[in-house]
Amino acid sequence: MENGNSPSKLAAPELERKLLERIRGSDKPLRIMHVCGTHERTIAKYGLRSVLPKNIEVISGPGCPVCVTPEEDVNIAIALAKSGATVVTFGDMMRVPGSAESLLDAKSEGANVKMVYSIDDAIALAEKKPELEVVFFGIGFETTVPANAAALLRKTPENFSLLTSQKQTPPAVEFLARDADVDAFIAPGHVATIIGTKPFESLAEKGFPVVVSGFEPGDILLGINLLQMQAEKGISRVDNGYPRAVKPEGNQIALKIMKETFETSDSEWRGIGKIKNSGLVLRKEFEEKDAAKKYEDLYASALE
Repeated sequence: MENGNSPSKLAAPELERKLLERIRGSDKPLRIMHVCGTHERTIAKYGLRSVLPKNIEVISGPGCPVCVTPEEDVNIAIALAKSGATVVTFGDMMRVPGSAESLLDAKSEGANVKMVYSIDDAIALAEKKPELEVVFFGIGFETTVPANAAALLRKTPENFSLLTSQKQTPPAVEFLARDADVDAFIAPGHVATIIGTKPFESLAEKGFPVVVSGFEPGDILLGINLLQMQAEKGISRVDNGYPRAVKPEGNQIALKIMKETFETSDSEWRGIGKIKNSGLVLRKEFEEKDAAKKYEDLYASALE
C-alpha cells in the first residue's frame, strides 16, 4: 500500500479504499493493540500504518510464541540436550537465547539438538531410533496445541516425551490491559478459530472494544473500523470480523482434546513476567510423557 489515498498491492482494492474512507471519517483518537505476529506482518507488508489517519494508532503486542518463551524454559531444554536426551524443536526456537546460550549454540558444542516441523516428526524420530530419548520442546499458542494433544492421545513410543512451554492468549491480553495505554484490541484470528470469541468477552466487560480479525489487509481495516464504531457509540463488545473462519464457540473437537490432555497453569512470559492461568501443562494422566516429570531432578536443577 502506498501513502496517500491509493492502496496498492491489495487483493480487493475497492473494499480497502471504502474501509479507509470510513476510518478517515472519524477524528476520535484510538490506540489499538494487536497480539498476533501474522497481523503485524500484514500491517508491515502493506504499509497499513502509513495510510491510517493520525488519530488511529496500531501497536504490536506479544503475538510471537517463540519471542515470549522464557529463558528458563530454554535453559531446561539445553540442560536436557547436554545430558544425553535428543531435544527436537522448531527452527526458530533453536536461535532463542537462554540465560547463557541458545539451543543452536549448544548443538554446535555437541549437544543433541535437532529441528523438526511438528510433534509428528518428533514421534517418528523416536519410533525410528528407539535408542534415543527424544524430547519435543513444544511451544505455541492455542493454534498449535490441538496437534500436540491429538498426538499424545495416540500411542507414542516410550522414549518420547514433551517439554511444554505452551501459552494461552486471553489471560495475557487481560494482563496487558491492566497497565497498557490501550483503548481497544484486535484479537488473533488463528487463535480464535480454536477457542472462539467468547474467551475475549471478559475484556469487553472491562470496557475494551475487541474485534477478532483475519489476515488480509481488508480484514485488518475492517477490524479497525469496527473498533471505531464501538468507540464512537461508547460501547464495548467482541465483534467477529472473521466469520468465514471463526465461530463464537470455537472448534469444539479441538477444545475437547486440549482439555483431555492439558490443564491450565501460571506461566512465565519473556519480557512480561509471570501471568496467572496463561500456561498449559500436561495432566497427571500423561505424566509419563511429561519431560518435567521424567527428568525431574535435571528439571529442578536447571531452574536454580
